[in-house]
Amino acid sequence: MTDEEDRPSPEALLEQTRKDERGKLKIFLGAYPGVGKTYAMLQAAQERRKEGRDVIVGIVETHGRVETENLLRGLEALPRKRLLHRGRVFGEMDIDAIIWRKPEIALVDELAHTNVPGSRHEKRYQDIDELLDAGIDVYTTLNIQHLESLNDIVARISRVRVRETLPDSFLEKANEIELIDLPPDDLLQRLRDGKVYVIDQVGRALRHFFSKGNLTALRELAMRIAAERIDAQMLEYMRTHAVSGPWPTQDRLMVCLNESPVAKKLVRTAKRMAERQRVPWIALHVETPRDDRMANAEKDDIAEALRLAEQLGAEIVTLQAESHLAREISALASKRNVTRLLIGRPRRRRWTGLLRENVARKLLENAEGFDVTVIAADADEKKRSLISDNPFEPGSWRSRSLSWVFGSVTVATAAALFADRYVPLGNLSLIYLLAVLLTAIRCGMWPSIAASLLSFISYNFFFTVPYYTLSVFHHEQLITIVFFLIVSVIVGNLAGRLRLQVDAMKTSGKRTANLYDFSRKIAAAASLDDVLWAAVHHVAATLDCQSMVLQPGADGSLEITAAYPPEDQLGLKNWGAAEWAWEHSKPAGWRSETLPTAEWLFMPVNTPQGPLGVLGVRFREDARTLGPSQRRLLEALVDQVAVAVERTRLATDIEEARLLSETEQLRAALLSSVSHDLRTPLVSIIGSATTLSSYGDSMGEEDRGQLTQTILEESERLNRFVQNLLDMTRLGYGALQPKKEWSDLAEIIGRAVKHVRKYAGLRSFDVQVSPDLSPIQLDPVLIEQVLFNILDNAVKHTADNGRITVSAKADKTRMVIEISDNGRGIPAEARQAVFDVFYRVRAGDSQVAGTGLGLSICRGFIEAHGGRIVALDGPQGVGTTIAITLPMTAMPTVAEDDEDLQDGSAEGN
Repeated sequence: MTDEEDRPSPEALLEQTRKDERGKLKIFLGAYPGVGKTYAMLQAAQERRKEGRDVIVGIVETHGRVETENLLRGLEALPRKRLLHRGRVFGEMDIDAIIWRKPEIALVDELAHTNVPGSRHEKRYQDIDELLDAGIDVYTTLNIQHLESLNDIVARISRVRVRETLPDSFLEKANEIELIDLPPDDLLQRLRDGKVYVIDQVGRALRHFFSKGNLTALRELAMRIAAERIDAQMLEYMRTHAVSGPWPTQDRLMVCLNESPVAKKLVRTAKRMAERQRVPWIALHVETPRDDRMANAEKDDIAEALRLAEQLGAEIVTLQAESHLAREISALASKRNVTRLLIGRPRRRRWTGLLRENVARKLLENAEGFDVTVIAADADEKKRSLISDNPFEPGSWRSRSLSWVFGSVTVATAAALFADRYVPLGNLSLIYLLAVLLTAIRCGMWPSIAASLLSFISYNFFFTVPYYTLSVFHHEQLITIVFFLIVSVIVGNLAGRLRLQVDAMKTSGKRTANLYDFSRKIAAAASLDDVLWAAVHHVAATLDCQSMVLQPGADGSLEITAAYPPEDQLGLKNWGAAEWAWEHSKPAGWRSETLPTAEWLFMPVNTPQGPLGVLGVRFREDARTLGPSQRRLLEALVDQVAVAVERTRLATDIEEARLLSETEQLRAALLSSVSHDLRTPLVSIIGSATTLSSYGDSMGEEDRGQLTQTILEESERLNRFVQNLLDMTRLGYGALQPKKEWSDLAEIIGRAVKHVRKYAGLRSFDVQVSPDLSPIQLDPVLIEQVLFNILDNAVKHTADNGRITVSAKADKTRMVIEISDNGRGIPAEARQAVFDVFYRVRAGDSQVAGTGLGLSICRGFIEAHGGRIVALDGPQGVGTTIAITLPMTAMPTVAEDDEDLQDGSAEGN
């Protein structure tokens, strides 16, 4: 075993580190209700409490059993969270209370329980997952019939469909499983004694679910599940601690599918052996550089054998190895705790066996800890000479390889003839070795061996005595040419293998780069269309094929949403394959088990949330094969497409949820504003108008004037509110276009101050505007409204005797307007938010009246002018200052205006 194999698996260590950061999960597993799972859990909890551990009861159901209730004594039980559902109050586990309490161990009964609607999570196992993430150990209970994978089996055995199920993946998170076993006869006696159900229900239970046959079958299932989980934990321990296996605690079968003639036979044999022994089995294919030289039929055989193994329930494993297959297979067998290995022995010529590793023989010689079974090919299978190890197979030799062989040997002979007069005979062989080496690098192993033989003949013919014959007279020359042949064959073989390894590394690197490039492209795609187009283009470029993606349309039928090269038509058979793949979430079409005569192969694009569509590929007529490596690459691309499409959809859903949330917030804020700022002036107007209508004749002139003034003021207030809503709508749709003209800012400020004085009460205003302030180009109506909104806001936030200051100053590039008050000010963290729609600053429990639209409208108007508005501290740190910055432009002179008029007149003429 190498140092590499002696080291623990980095992935296993990383996973173990993650688990150490979480709480520990212990499941008390029972075959059926009534075996005493809750009782055993409480017993374990009492033992932990006596050891000094902090144990609390999250939720435990005693079902009225006195002995179970007695075990709760001394254990702290947290109050349940009360939830109202359909007029009834239910008690559920309070997750937040447990996390806040932070015990060492929490007891949570009935792992598969479905929570009452309104709970944080739909299922109780999700609650437990949150507790584990918080670092709290959890003890829980589970009956075997609640496992999702066993749901159909339990229904078939007991004729009772269990509705509450638990994903098997959660069971795999358990750090410890304790099987609570009770023989069926003992459980039946407990039933008759009324210790499981009340006496009235015992008869019906005995006739249906609790028959002895059902209980025996469920008991076997529970024991098997517990054994499988323990076996998985043992394998995890071996990987984490670099334990060299196998440990023969449980038989495990592995079949190696690297020989075409016997691949399917191996799969069927392995399946029968696994069924008889009731053991898990693995189908292994080791990819080597030799795979590229396989005939298409052989590649198809291995691919079909792998698909057959997958259909028969095997775990598919694919490895990559440049050489030393036996060592790689043996290492994997030890790592996966395999106890029996099946491998094929095809018919092979002895002389080819000298040049290639005999995997079966080496495994038989070096196997430690596992048995090796070699399956020979049948007579009809031996007739199939599919393996391209035969150098004389049609197609294994190419014309350019032959040309290179003869050309390189010819050049070497010419060079040797020239050098013959200068160097000794033995050194001439190096020239031929160079030709053999170059042939191996350029064309591969078999052409290099041919070059070795041809070089041997040429060397003997041209350079040994007697010349120009194949006879050899001197023993020294015979030894030279024989060793030359041996060395040239070895050098050619090694160089050819090196070339295959380099080619394999290039192919692997290219595929890795393609996958990385694809990941980068789809990660940068902003929309679903971009993702799909990037996907079909990359699949087509990577696999040298046509590709397309089909997704369900509005009516539920499949539609072509992306294709490369562009394609909008499919034959009837291809449509049928695509629809079958979509409906059954399985591959269909070319080279599959369903509709194999179709021209396209369709792969379902699945996510945990369900199918998203199908990806179709169509290969060229001259490349009608899909080897294991290509199929695995296609599956990897399909998985990446699924992740990318799901990511895009999730991003769209998140954006829609965000917009919906913002819309809901705006709606709530608008309703709040309308209920106050629209209703209040309406109430005042209606009240004043009603008073005038009913008692106007009997009222004095002064009272009537006050009521009339109230109606006018509240009408103006209502008009401002409606105007703000309209302005906000205009800003939201981008319909606001300032009508700029040269204006006197001092005059605009004066009008705004005059307007707001009517509502200012005793507050004073200090306007500090330079008399020589330059005119500025702006929309006077919009800027006046901005100033009024800010001043009105300052009035609301300033005491009755407060002071409001307005100043304006300018330089050559900008105009700065500052409005300051000495009110309570705006908190620093809210100075950006005050310009958001419907945002209102709170002071303690009170909230200033207003819609929260004024400053938001101000920002929109100012930004439409190309300016900027910010909230700052007031003078001496008291109150607030709203600073407005507007761009300044030079005002045209009279002469420039005259020139513009003359230019306009000339153009008119």
